[in-house]
Amino acid sequence: MAGVTEFVVHGVGLSIGSASGYSEQYLDLLAEFLDQFAVAWHSEHLGYTTVDGTSLGTMLALPKTEEVLGLLVQRVGEIQSRFELPFLLENIVHLLPDYPGDYSDAGFLNELVARTGCGLLLDVYNFDIDAFLDELDLDAVGELHVAGGVARDGLQLDVHSRSTEPSTLALAKRVVDRTPSLGGVTYELLAEAVQVLGAERISAELTRIRSALAA
Repeated sequence: MAGVTEFVVHGVGLSIGSASGYSEQYLDLLAEFLDQFAVAWHSEHLGYTTVDGTSLGTMLALPKTEEVLGLLVQRVGEIQSRFELPFLLENIVHLLPDYPGDYSDAGFLNELVARTGCGLLLDVYNFDIDAFLDELDLDAVGELHVAGGVARDGLQLDVHSRSTEPSTLALAKRVVDRTPSLGGVTYELLAEAVQVLGAERISAELTRIRSALAA
């Protein structure tokens, strides 16, 4: 509708890959939100945060096996049937060594897209860009996330608390140039970081990101 602001919804609590099932409470909250606001698409992380109902306190990547793929296909279909909106899934950082699987990272996402029609959300922190993009179905990419983190003990932590590094924007630009169906780019920032950065710095960062990706 003309003049109506559309939101995009990005969740962290669905736990779509938990063996015991995803969070119905999360879906109920999403339904309440959709009753109140116009939403263009919604997305979640391709991982799991609970085991047998117990929170892990973090998010872990899924094994890229045929068994897990079958589980995801069923669950994505259920969510798509309940909410008649585009549904995107995001690649996440691998905190633990990968379980032996049947697919590469991109191959697993490609198969999930082919079997469900879901879209993809890419986080530019979380993949080896050249090999990944060469294999990935880029037509399925609907959203891109960029963020700034901190370095600690030689590791770059994706904690969504700082301005983006020039290297992150350069990486994002390479992705933007190769994703014809991209619907938007999101600058991720934790609520706790808003006061640290301040409104003026955040506004300037959004302008900087827009300019870098539009160049």
